[in-house]
Amino acid sequence: MTPEADRYLLKAREFLLKAREMLEHWPDEAGRASYLAAFHAVQALIFERTGNVAKTHSGVRAQFGKLVKADPGCDAELRSFLGRAYNLKATADYETGPGAEIAPERAALAIRTASLYVSYVAGLLADDHCGDEPEA
Repeated sequence: MTPEADRYLLKAREFLLKAREMLEHWPDEAGRASYLAAFHAVQALIFERTGNVAKTHSGVRAQFGKLVKADPGCDAELRSFLGRAYNLKATADYETGPGAEIAPERAALAIRTASLYVSYVAGLLADDHCGDEPEA
């Protein structure tokens, strides 16, 4: 794995840890952190497979879709998570008034799904290097 992809994956894991730690007192921030965990995991995949970094949230989603299009291991839940989780980030960042809070149950589900997401991407990146010959 390239150092850049490794750093993105580390960042994803850091956001997962933050999400878990914030869930009890700040579910909106936990939901937001769950999105960012998945976002950074996808950036790792994008960089590893293309050598580039997507510059927008929608670009990350689109590039992820292209990269996993033929992978039967990527189920509908994972394929749609970035779009749904972005709504958690947007709610935490921008919404006010009634309906601006993220329910703890919704944040907890986002954390579980983001964890699956990070594991899925980490597995893809590990599979990319299975059987690689060690350098002499």
